[in-house]
Amino acid sequence: MSELIFLFNLDATITAGEIFPMISSKMDGNILERMGVLTESTMSGKLPFKQNLLKRIELLKDIPVSEVNQMITDMPLNEKLVDFIRRYRDRCYIVTANLDIWIEGLIKKIGMEKNIFSSKALMMDDRLQNVLSIVDKNAVISQMVMPFAAIGNGNNDAEMIEAAQIGIGYGEICDIAPSVLDCADYAVYKEEKLVEFLEKLI
Repeated sequence: MSELIFLFNLDATITAGEIFPMISSKMDGNILERMGVLTESTMSGKLPFKQNLLKRIELLKDIPVSEVNQMITDMPLNEKLVDFIRRYRDRCYIVTANLDIWIEGLIKKIGMEKNIFSSKALMMDDRLQNVLSIVDKNAVISQMVMPFAAIGNGNNDAEMIEAAQIGIGYGEICDIAPSVLDCADYAVYKEEKLVEFLEKLI
């Protein structure tokens, strides 16, 4: 096999928590409750991912972009996995539906500004104005010439994981979606074990 590249989901894979629930936990109880319902429906596949994502973004759109960016930047990370990504930065990519203007600080912190595929949004006066595009993970993987391993947990990761030469469901932070379990070559539930396995693929 040619040298592998690695495609990582961000939310609850690189981050040691779920991004949308974390942000909404800082808001009033109504937002947190509504976010919980939407998060559950996206993991279970009850609502199409794009529609669900836009609904979740809508709940948080009135928070200043700088505040959301800082909250996400300050999130705890799976540090062993981040260390792997930093060491093999030229072979690693982050593929996430999260908005570029919200995750900019975190991506800089990891050092992956050049290796990120994300959704795009427009802001004005520190406020989210419009979502311009939602990342299409199928379009991302269609650009990959080299064989790749894909690591994620949600329904929107399933096609990327299925198309990978090595597809890995990661379930330490949150449950691996059934659609991912159906197509993954491996399911890993501890960060240490995941990194040990990835090291063997180098």
